[in-house]
Amino acid sequence: MFFSIPLLFFASMPVTHADPLAAFEGMKGEIKISGGTAHIPVMKAAAKAIMSANPEVRISIAGGGSGVGIKQVGEGLVDIGNSGRQPTEGEVSKYGLKMFKWAIDGVAVVVHPQNGVKALTESQLKEIFSGKISNWKLLGGPDKAINLYTRDAASGTREVFWQKALGKGEILDKANVVVSNGAMKAAISNDPYGIGYVSVGHIDDSVSAVALDGVAPTMESVLSGDYPVARGLFSNTKGDPGPLTQSFLDFLFSPAGQAIVRDSGFIPVK
Repeated sequence: MFFSIPLLFFASMPVTHADPLAAFEGMKGEIKISGGTAHIPVMKAAAKAIMSANPEVRISIAGGGSGVGIKQVGEGLVDIGNSGRQPTEGEVSKYGLKMFKWAIDGVAVVVHPQNGVKALTESQLKEIFSGKISNWKLLGGPDKAINLYTRDAASGTREVFWQKALGKGEILDKANVVVSNGAMKAAISNDPYGIGYVSVGHIDDSVSAVALDGVAPTMESVLSGDYPVARGLFSNTKGDPGPLTQSFLDFLFSPAGQAIVRDSGFIPVK
């Protein structure tokens, strides 16, 4: 959906303006953005602020997942490719990427609000997603089959969950695949026996977050490092960004941009 609104290294932190929107005065053109779906609320809010300040700037935003964002920016199809994981050394080398990390996010296990299972161990979680535990009764819940939900292979959310929550363990082939954080939340909110995972920034009353090894997934626990299933949110460019794209990135790192990050449920980097 569009909103018309060579060694591995990180690009240096952009310099911010006292009024970050002043940087867009006199500018015109379009910024095309695609990739990670967790990023979209921040991208939309930033785009709205920028385009309200300067109607000559147009910003289009699409999802597709982290892999799509990296590939599309690398192929020159978009100006910014968002990813919920750090691009690999191979991707950086192949595409000449520069990475801008503007937030930290946790990935939380979620169930339906009526599900009485509110805490799991890492071992239990691995057995659930591998299919070894297939009934909620074994976890203190109802005598009902567990319905698994996961993300597609291009998802940075899936990559982080697979690595840090499952220890690169198996995800059952029969798991239901959804295409975004929003779709995952909708699926779980409509399935009393479902289990999946979403960005902490997407948690609301429609789903119930599950504590992992006694630690609840919150902004505070992610920031402290107590909750280990966490990642950076990146905006990637092919080489040095142009002036308009650089101004957009500067806005993300400005106090106004980082306030949007915080209001969207993520942890600011500044």
